[in-house]
Amino acid sequence: MKNLVILISGRGSNMEAIVRACAHEAWGARIAAVIANRPDAAGLAFAASHGIATAVVDHRQFPDRASFDAALAQVIDGYAPDLVVLAGFMRVLTESFVDHYSGRMLNIHPSLLPMFPGLKTHQQALDAGCRVHGATVHFVTPALDHGPIVAQSVVPVRTGDDAAALAARVLETEHVMYPRAVRWFVEGRLALDGERVTLTPAEPQWLFFDDSQAAGEGA
Repeated sequence: MKNLVILISGRGSNMEAIVRACAHEAWGARIAAVIANRPDAAGLAFAASHGIATAVVDHRQFPDRASFDAALAQVIDGYAPDLVVLAGFMRVLTESFVDHYSGRMLNIHPSLLPMFPGLKTHQQALDAGCRVHGATVHFVTPALDHGPIVAQSVVPVRTGDDAAALAARVLETEHVMYPRAVRWFVEGRLALDGERVTLTPAEPQWLFFDDSQAAGEGA
């Protein structure tokens, strides 16, 4: 039974999707805790209502990033995690923190990495005239929004889209893809080979959502 710790900063909709998938699909895992860096993070109430331990490590109570990360790691490690899942955790993490969880920390980023790291990714995609956009699940490395790619989702950019409409379409795919990627880790099917991730046995590691919102997949 693998222990998962999920970090959030707000609503935590990807956290909700993972919690529901873990229960519905009977993974060999338990959500040991949901931890937020903000005491008003709405996702904490959802986690508590599902019997999941919650904790808050408020970044505003620390003088610098290093001291916050040290305190956060201490709380996380109290739950003996096999995997740390960043689900809308809006903090830039120090290299020492990332190294501590090397190979056992996943993030989801709302762009087709390596394109558009950082913030306002949907507007960046629109400004660049992209015809498709999406999200990426990746192992976390010290470089911001960088790391071996586990899975990606793709959505069309439609005529008349604004950033909010595009964000909503991408988020829909995240709720499918992120639980799947976490389950692959739980099942011991992911292997790191430098910058590449191998999935065994192989299955599609991308999702395509067409204009009718139907999800299609390919190798």
